Amino acid sequence: MLSKSVVFLTCFLIANGAMGQTGQLEINAPWARATPNQAQSGAAYLTIVSPTADRLTGVSSPIAKKVELHTMSMAGGVMRMRPLTALDIPAGHDVTLGPGGAHIMLLGLTQPLREGQSFPLTLSFEHAGPRQVTVVIEKAGAMGPGGQATGSPPMHMHH
Repeated sequence: MLSKSVVFLTCFLIANGAMGQTGQLEINAPWARATPNQAQSGAAYLTIVSPTADRLTGVSSPIAKKVELHTMSMAGGVMRMRPLTALDIPAGHDVTLGPGGAHIMLLGLTQPLREGQSFPLTLSFEHAGPRQVTVVIEKAGAMGPGGQATGSPPMHMHH
């Protein structure tokens, strides 16, 4: 009797895992840079992959008084940052929020972001609903998850 239950549970988990690979929005490699002790703001980065079109409409975290989507651009040697009300997620395309582009601003930090620690972040999508992820804090000068120090984009595999 026990072996049938184990076989059923194993099949159920395998089927669920396979279903989770297709048809669902995924949030990959969430990370942030460590901040100095007195810093009032920080930034978080991640990649969103969705098989269907969606919109990221909001972000929140208990470690910041306010969390906003921002875009960054360079014009005439001047860096400009502006808040975004939402971010379109095209079907089947990776949308990477990273240094030098769109990112998540953490305003009014309740504590410094320390390398090696993590914090929860909730992303709200128009269709997929709220999704919570754990953001890993990398060193202050990191350019990607896993402490990448180069400007190369993080690599990830498609299944």
